[in-house]
Amino acid sequence: MDLILWRHAEAEDTEPDLTRNLTDKGRNQARSIAQWLHGFLPGQVRIVCSPANRTRQTADALGLPYDIRNDIAPGASWDDLLKATGWPRGDGVVMLVGHNPAISELATRLLAGKPFPMSLCKAGVVWLGTGTRDDEPGVILKAAMVPAMLKPR
Repeated sequence: MDLILWRHAEAEDTEPDLTRNLTDKGRNQARSIAQWLHGFLPGQVRIVCSPANRTRQTADALGLPYDIRNDIAPGASWDDLLKATGWPRGDGVVMLVGHNPAISELATRLLAGKPFPMSLCKAGVVWLGTGTRDDEPGVILKAAMVPAMLKPR
């Protein structure tokens, strides 16, 4: 199973929280990462998305169908996010579009087995897979990308 964690792009600083929209910069970030993702995504991917406007607008940049999951809304825990993905027992590729701090904590727990200080930047992506090394099951870091790395120089 592959798991792609995608933090929402930059959003307006308004209230109420669930109705915050992406800024112009955020829309550009989402499009940039979506274009990068399209170069690597298989034909089938299951996408789960928080109900917040900013996550749905981020996911919309992919142009693929997704399921809105209230259990991964802002304030959800890393464990809530993990349960929504089916990791590691699922198959294929699952993408979760969500929020900090839970999405960053989930990434660190899967990579290191415990939380450590890390913050996935706005519109940042971490792509993980399951695998084995020396006959031991584990997590493989397949890719990590942020919008700033995709800007032409």
